Parts: sequence; structure tokens; C-alpha cells
Amino acid sequence: MQKSFYHYLIKYRQPKVKDSLTAFANAAFEDHSFPKHSSDYHELSHYLEMNGHYLESMTLFDDAFQKYLQEES
Repeated sequence: MQKSFYHYLIKYRQPKVKDSLTAFANAAFEDHSFPKHSSDYHELSHYLEMNGHYLESMTLFDDAFQKYLQEES
């Protein structure tokens, strides 16, 4: 069974921010409303467009989601 995008993303968490992906993972971990069980691009994208004030751009999400699909499929 494929793990959710959140569980994939969390592996990039670090105590010190190394790059934008680490910053995204750290912020998603702190976001208690993040759709943690979702693997659906549209659901996640919509959530982040409305609530992802911590994302520097949606391109970061798109790139992370592509990596997720490649590594988890």
C-alpha cells in the first residue's frame, strides 16, 4: 500500500532547515490541519492553495509531489 504524501514528505524533516523541501516538511509537520492521509494531488493542492501560507510557491509542492510519485509507485 502506498503511503500518504504527508508520510513521504516527513522523511525530509530536519531540525535545521537545509533547503526549501526541508522547510516544507517542517511546516507541514507543524500544520495540524494538513491532510495527512491523502495521496490525491487535487485535494492536497487545493488545501495548500488555501492554507499553505508557509510554502514559498506551489512549484515546490508540484516538484515534491512528482518525487513522491516516482519514489512511491
